[in-house]
Amino acid sequence: MRSPAGERETIRVGIIGTGRVGQSRFRTYAGIEGARVIACADVNETEARRVAAEHGVAHVYASFRDLLARDDIDAVDVCLHNNFHMPVTLAALEAGKHVHCEKPMAGSYRDAEAMLAAARRHGRLLHIELSSLYTDETLVARELIAEGEVGAIYHARSTGFRRRGRPYVDGYGTAPFVQKRQSAGGALCDMGTHHIAQLLHLLENPRALTISGAAYQATAMDERRRQVSGYDVEELGVGLVRLAGGITLDIVEAWAVHLDGFGGSVLLGAKGGVRLQPFGFFKSCGHLDIDATVDLERARRRFDQVRGDAGALASSAAHFIAALGGKIEPLPTAELALATLLITEGIYLSGELGREVTAEEVVTRSISKVLEA
Repeated sequence: MRSPAGERETIRVGIIGTGRVGQSRFRTYAGIEGARVIACADVNETEARRVAAEHGVAHVYASFRDLLARDDIDAVDVCLHNNFHMPVTLAALEAGKHVHCEKPMAGSYRDAEAMLAAARRHGRLLHIELSSLYTDETLVARELIAEGEVGAIYHARSTGFRRRGRPYVDGYGTAPFVQKRQSAGGALCDMGTHHIAQLLHLLENPRALTISGAAYQATAMDERRRQVSGYDVEELGVGLVRLAGGITLDIVEAWAVHLDGFGGSVLLGAKGGVRLQPFGFFKSCGHLDIDATVDLERARRRFDQVRGDAGALASSAAHFIAALGGKIEPLPTAELALATLLITEGIYLSGELGREVTAEEVVTRSISKVLEA
């Protein structure tokens, strides 16, 4: 594969947004061979300058458009709240930059679809941060599926659990995480994006046909923090999706519930079953039921040593840089993120209408949630 960034040995990166996620990206890129952060931008210029100085980055901007005007930046990393993703990504693509964007892809299917169309139109790589694709569990599950050990998969379950872990109101994160105006949604957008995309990846991204579901905000919280934060997103999302090929996917994603856990996401096949967290492989041999465990650390080490793609599978950002450097074919993260957003928005729409909805209805009814940065 020829490098999308040309024959350049070092990919020069600009970070847009220097909040909690943006600050973690500085550290991530510092550990990736062939990547160098040379500029950052944030409307809070004072904080941006503090973060930049901490990481030895000289160029700081209050406007992301000033950063995009630089001709010595190959790619940008968009680390903003969800409803800002689309306009900033479009501007970056139009400026000729490759884009690594935080999940979820956008605040609505319509906005995400526009992002993917723009990437294709401008011939630039749009890579969405789906960290679940690079875990040991995902790599091992893909190996089992590829080797035919699972057989034809007919059902999958996507789960995510926190006993009481709602951003801001439960003491973690900032208020915009729980405001539809900025985040578009709650547990489904935040945690669910990772888990649903992980399963779609393992299933080779089958097309969604119909979606049924509901979203809840029922668990008590500190009333003062509720008022201060403007909390108006879900803490629990549930759904059932019918996928092409006769596959079903059920979803339960919680920021806060009165329970001790759901159990990890699973894949059920004709020959075997996989649980992702904690990892387990299950099958029958004649009259024997076999429960198998896997040494994930040893498996990862063999993947790295034998296949030689260790760096490209270390993280989403590492994968992005490796793809721009022509070292690997990038995973279709934008397509996976778009499909995930269709399902998430379908659950919201189904809950509002009180019935099952088709994928076509979700696409038709989706509206832009853009906030201008």
